[in-house]
Amino acid sequence: MSGAVSVPAPLSAPLKVLVGCETSGVVRRAFSALGHDVWSCDLLPADDGSNRHIVCDVRELLHEGWDLLAVMHPPCTRLCNSGVRWLKVPPPGKTLEQMWAELDEGAALFSDCWNAPIERIAIENPIMHCHAKARIRNYRQPAQTVQPWWFGDEAFKATSFYLRNLPKLQATNRLTPPKAGTEEHRKWSKVHRAPPRADRWKIRSKTYPGIANAMAVQWGGYALEAASCRM
Repeated sequence: MSGAVSVPAPLSAPLKVLVGCETSGVVRRAFSALGHDVWSCDLLPADDGSNRHIVCDVRELLHEGWDLLAVMHPPCTRLCNSGVRWLKVPPPGKTLEQMWAELDEGAALFSDCWNAPIERIAIENPIMHCHAKARIRNYRQPAQTVQPWWFGDEAFKATSFYLRNLPKLQATNRLTPPKAGTEEHRKWSKVHRAPPRADRWKIRSKTYPGIANAMAVQWGGYALEAASCRM
């Protein structure tokens, strides 16, 4: 059974937080619950219809004086190791030129966010292949890879974070994963077992609330503590 993830009282000094490439509002709401001045943005509208969501390319907002940037689901299909094969033999209906162009576009977005003029940055992305790494300015390896079940959610979904001036997330409510081959294990694997359909990308990019709450509590608290130490 998963336990409830507790959320502490609102912090006294709000941060200005931008959550990029998010339509679900899960991370935005987690930071908002702690009293932060938080906005999300994406090329698509917010699923929850929030007026704290901006429809735009995240790069249009990077110079607006944010204290913390969390980019949750930047396009990664061409950057991740699992997609490197398409750079040699393209999928049906695509050309090699299109594959490499999409790689350049994805790497440029990641690079612009990673090198944004914001002190604290977190970007969610899978492990990248060598061609992607070579296209990103000041590339660093991901700081950590977490699982939803570390934070109380019954699910398998390895999530890697590239971090700048932020600590690694610490597990808050670590569950015991079910044994492979069991029905419960299959339920926990629902993200990977999602059937092909139009919204499969949204299911696979879902941020679980336990991780979102940990981000808001741990990264938001760390940023405020660091700011107070400089006063």
